[in-house]
This record gives sequence, C-alpha cells and structure tokens, in this order.
Amino acid sequence: MNKYLYLLYILFLSFQTFAQQDTIAYAAQRVKVNSLLTERSAKFGQYDESLNQRTGIFGWQTKKDIKNSNEILRQVVLTDNNIFKELKVLMDYKDLQNQQKVAVADNSQERLEGYMRTIKKLQDQNEELKSDLSKKNNGGLSFYIITFLLLVMAGGFYFFNKKLKKYEKGTI
Repeated sequence: MNKYLYLLYILFLSFQTFAQQDTIAYAAQRVKVNSLLTERSAKFGQYDESLNQRTGIFGWQTKKDIKNSNEILRQVVLTDNNIFKELKVLMDYKDLQNQQKVAVADNSQERLEGYMRTIKKLQDQNEELKSDLSKKNNGGLSFYIITFLLLVMAGGFYFFNKKLKKYEKGTI
C-alpha cells in the first residue's frame, strides 16, 4: 500500500513541476511578444520620422529617403510577422493550459462520481447489515420467549405432577 502512496506522491510532484514549467514557458513567451511589440513601436516611430525627412532640393524627398522609408517599413512588416508567429505559440500555450484544466476537471469529476458510487455502496451495505441485525435480534427475542415458555411449561408440569402424586397418595 505504501508503494502506491509513494507512486501517487511522485506523480503529483511531477505533474506540479510540469505545470510550473509550462507557466514559466508561458510567461517567457509573453515577455518575448511584449519585447517584439516594443521593437515594432520603435521601428514604426523610425518610419514616421523617415517620412518627414526631406534631404532633396527645395525640401523634396529623394530616392534615398524613400528607399530608407521603405526599408524601415519592411522591417516593421517582418517584426509584425514575428509577432504573429510568437502570438500563435502563445495561443498554443493557452490552448494547452485550457486542455489541461479540462482534463483535470474531467478527472476530478470521475473521481467524485467514483466516491459517490462508493459512498452509495457503503450506505447500501450499512442498511443491509442493519436489516440483518434487526432480524437476528428479533429471532433472538423469539428464542428467549420460546425458551421461557418451555421452562414455564416444564415447571408447571413438575408442580402439577408433584401435586398429582400428593393427591394420589392422599386418596389411596
């Protein structure tokens, strides 16, 4: 029995460790997504500034300014793609956590139903034992009554027989 308790304890600790690792991974993923969002904001600010740069004659944008703006915009789009990938991973973590919660809830429900069945079974056995006990007690009372009546009849027979013998001796 102790072996099973130790095994159950080890499984519980490993499940708890797995859950902590999963939570740590989820938190790390959130930090990664937040850093990518900060990076995107910074790059978009650079893009906004590059649109206002006008290094050409009469304050016009040059081809170089437009290429620089396009490169920054391309970097923003690449960062957006990375954000989407990391968000997908983050959502997968969240889905996994939800599946684990559902599995734990199902397992808890099954255990609860098992406990309820066991309690019902024990209550039925208890009622059956009470019924058997009351039958035995009633049977025991009947036995005592019958024994008492037999003793009264035997005593009556003895006294009547003694009286009868006295009566026969007196008349003969």
